[in-house]
Parts: sequence; structure tokens; C-alpha cells
Amino acid sequence: MAEVHVIGEIIGASGFPSHDLYCKWSVHVDGLWKLLAGQKEGQTQVDNPQNEDCARWCHPIDLHFATKGLKGWPKFHFQVWHQDSYGRNEIFGYGYCHVPTSPGTHQVDCVTWRPLSSSKSEQLRSFFVGGSPQLKTSDVIYTGGDRYKLKTIAMGTVHLQLGVITRNFDKFGVEC
Repeated sequence: MAEVHVIGEIIGASGFPSHDLYCKWSVHVDGLWKLLAGQKEGQTQVDNPQNEDCARWCHPIDLHFATKGLKGWPKFHFQVWHQDSYGRNEIFGYGYCHVPTSPGTHQVDCVTWRPLSSSKSEQLRSFFVGGSPQLKTSDVIYTGGDRYKLKTIAMGTVHLQLGVITRNFDKFGVEC
């Protein structure tokens, strides 16, 4: 089978309205793909930069996939969370990006968004009390089927550095 190695890190995030950020991440693949080694999901630590606008996580990524075709190429999906001084957690953004298809080192920026409350009273409550609407299922992040129905607001960006190594694609008839 053809193989793909993804080695790198989730560097951090920028452009969010507050500090004290952490990220929950996972990798999604379709039926032709099999994860041979590595963690399919994880979570970074909380970072509270004092003099910077960028949260630094430097969270390692090391994945090894085998595949019989290109359909369902791996994609990362992210949930960026904010932790306030009382330890309460609030979703700050959802996003996804595909693993680059070409071998080599890549800088990837993943823009994020979050659902917007549908009524003005909910938006006011969110502003004063905290909390914001959350998705019931995370597959809406990367499938896009019903995402067009959502009212959203743009949030910050998650930064990644990924090294992609492909192996045996020509040997098994998988053409990039």
C-alpha cells in the first residue's frame, strides 16, 4: 500500500480576541485510509502570552498512514478554546485544513470561525455572561454539508508546520 508520513507541529494561534488559548485537534480520513502509527487526536496546553498576540503551543504531530487511493486525503480539524481566570472554557473557533499533498516542508495556516447567535438577546447574553453557541457534532467542521446554513463569525488562525513524506505511490498505482 502507498504510505504518507506527516511529521510536524501545531505552532500556535493568532488573531483571537483573548489570551489563555488551547487547541483540541484530530485528523479525519475516509475509508481507503488506515492510520498505522501516531495519535489521531490530541490537545495542547493552555498558553497565556503576556507580551505577544500569538499563543505558542509547539504541539508535536507524528502520523503514518497507508492508503489504496487518494479519496479521503487526511485533514486536520481544530477547536480553539479559551480558558478564563475562573477555569471556565469557551469555544473560540472551529477550523479544518487538508494535509498538503506534495512531499516536503509546508507552513499551513488554518483560519477558524465560530457560530453566531441567531438572536440579539442571545448575543447580549453571550457578551455579558460568557459562552457562545457550540456545534452539536464536530463532523460539520470538515464535511461542509450543513455548514452553509450556519451564521458564523471569523476568528483567528491556527499555524502549523508539517513535513510530508510519501512512499510507494507509483508502485501501487496511486497517482498524485
